[in-house]
Amino acid sequence: MASGFFVLLDDIAAIMDDVAVMSKIAAKKTAGILGDDLAVNAEKASGFASSRELPVLWAISKGSLLNKIIILPIAFLLSAFLPTAIIVILVLGGLFLAYEGAEKIYEYIFPHSHEESAGITDEILTEEEILEAEKGKVKSAIVTDFILSVEIVIIALGTVISEPLLQQIIVTSIIALIATIGVYGIVAVIVRMDEVGLKLIQLGKKDNSLLKKIGNLLVQALPLVIKGLTIIGTIALLLVAGGIFVHYIPFFHHLVPKINIPSIIKEFVIGLLLGFIVLAFVNLFKKIFSKKKQA
Repeated sequence: MASGFFVLLDDIAAIMDDVAVMSKIAAKKTAGILGDDLAVNAEKASGFASSRELPVLWAISKGSLLNKIIILPIAFLLSAFLPTAIIVILVLGGLFLAYEGAEKIYEYIFPHSHEESAGITDEILTEEEILEAEKGKVKSAIVTDFILSVEIVIIALGTVISEPLLQQIIVTSIIALIATIGVYGIVAVIVRMDEVGLKLIQLGKKDNSLLKKIGNLLVQALPLVIKGLTIIGTIALLLVAGGIFVHYIPFFHHLVPKINIPSIIKEFVIGLLLGFIVLAFVNLFKKIFSKKKQA
């Protein structure tokens, strides 16, 4: 009986070791999309009154956790009863990521004017109007998080799709939890950078004091940090998408080894090319739809 108990402990330890290894692999695979998730959420969580930044971020975090609770069971059911659907969703998600990355590059090269947000006016808003606008931004952030959460869960699940269902559940749930806590924890630090900087500037008694220099650095660094995250996130989107295409589309899987350049460049180029192809189709569809609407 005692020996059976120790055998059980050995089995549990072996499973946990496997889970730890697979979690590391899944974390590496999802790192790219997490970079984009971080950039998007840092941008959406900024722009509020200082006293409202953390409450808003907490509301978005709770929405993100609810998104994961909805997405995870559906993903596990598909994995158990229709595993091929995971691959299909993974490739479709890769196309979306590639499109998103290509669109950002296209808009940077060929910028066009956007309609001003309805919430941005020169009028002095009442407290009720401010709260209503805040709710709108929170809702928008949660919807965006849902799309990114689907991608994170499917990519994580795709790395362990050939493993037993229990290990799939544990690994993917760990990644989903880390994604929520890690991303929004870092976002909280980022959006408070300017507030911390202002406090340090106020504490600095002399103009050339170290506290004032650090404070000014933090205040000036916030927009640069968000912009830097956006650039890194865009590159990561295309790399993740390219990696999905190379691993799960037979044509690219057999084509890539024949090209004698680093795999990271291959994946980026493939992600970028397919991204621009999808972007061209989307823009064409928009033009056709707008013409029909005008007619």
